[in-house]
Amino acid sequence: MSVLGDTVRANRAGQRRGIPSFCTAHPETLRAIFAAYRDDEAPILIEATCNQVNQFGGYTGMKPADFRVFVEGLAREAGVEPTRLILGGDHLGPNPWRNQPAASAMAKARDMVTAYVAAGFTKIHLDASMACADDVALDEATMAARAAELCAVAEASGQADLCYVIGTEVPIPGGETEVLDTLAVTAPEAAARTYELHRQALAARGLMSAFSRVIGIVVQPGVDFGNAQVFGFAPQKAEALSRSVEELPGLVFEAHSTDYQSQGALSELVASHFAILKVGPELTFAFRQAVTALAHIEAALNLTEPSRILEVIAEEMRANSRDWRAYVAADDHEVTMMLYGLSDRVRYYWPRPAIQTALKKLYANIASVRPEPGLVAQFTGRLVEAGSEPAGLARRIIDTMVGEVVRKYRAATGD
Repeated sequence: MSVLGDTVRANRAGQRRGIPSFCTAHPETLRAIFAAYRDDEAPILIEATCNQVNQFGGYTGMKPADFRVFVEGLAREAGVEPTRLILGGDHLGPNPWRNQPAASAMAKARDMVTAYVAAGFTKIHLDASMACADDVALDEATMAARAAELCAVAEASGQADLCYVIGTEVPIPGGETEVLDTLAVTAPEAAARTYELHRQALAARGLMSAFSRVIGIVVQPGVDFGNAQVFGFAPQKAEALSRSVEELPGLVFEAHSTDYQSQGALSELVASHFAILKVGPELTFAFRQAVTALAHIEAALNLTEPSRILEVIAEEMRANSRDWRAYVAADDHEVTMMLYGLSDRVRYYWPRPAIQTALKKLYANIASVRPEPGLVAQFTGRLVEAGSEPAGLARRIIDTMVGEVVRKYRAATGD
């Protein structure tokens, strides 16, 4: 709470200061994030979403307490003290159960918030904006009232260091499924209405102490990405929204789907009071780039037993299309966009046994030889120090390529 509070106060005072929010549960990517922080003492904000991690395991199979143990273990392995970690819960609300009646979905959402707080997550995004099965029409006041209901559960835990984020005017998680022509920036009056409705809802439950710990509001600054497009930040279009932060005491803006923005654009977001910058798919996209580079290096070595990693990934994705079909058109570019689209649908397939087997084979093959620096540079786009232990080359390539994304965000947020 103190770290995030200091960041909020500095940003509101006009300093170009913010914090990246790394939204990934992928172990190799998390290792690379921690490697990028190994040599300093800066705090590291890691977030999990309600679909990813919940009391039933989510699509990762992890409950909140499991996720904490998992992340802290990776941090220790990387030489990062776990006390530097800030854990956040993103879009905590009824979304995973929105096909159920509101009473049932909200009961599960309350249990989920309880589990997150009990596990030591301290940054809680209250988001009850999604309509449930029996909601004929869901108005903003009802959304705020349900958010307050979830906040009451969190506060009942007695944890003193909780802080909250409200609002939900964000792009589709993981990237748009259709090509868009334009994006509408949140109107200042809409942000003010969200703030006021949440203030009233929390006040009605006697939660003004909790409201004083609301540090951020999620709005749309005009950034987004799809499988083949990126909407870059245009500061002039968000000027009115940026100025409106003065009317929201103690808050900054939180920007979602900032993936693939340039460092300059990210810096401008921070200067426009978007002090919390979320990034997810770009991190695993960079990991996939590293694996692809390793596969090309492996192919150039003419080994007798190649891993076939890229072929195995394509085979698994074609055989199980649920996690990419909505993002990829059925045309001549299907395989290319399935594998290399910016939405990075590949990230859902890494845990599959066939892919894990091929990946381990790839690492073993790279470790069994000493690829020449020029060969490594040809496919990674940079010289990567091989070191005295060839077994570490694959790890260094991954850390370097994912680390470039991390360093971009750190630089943009003044870290």
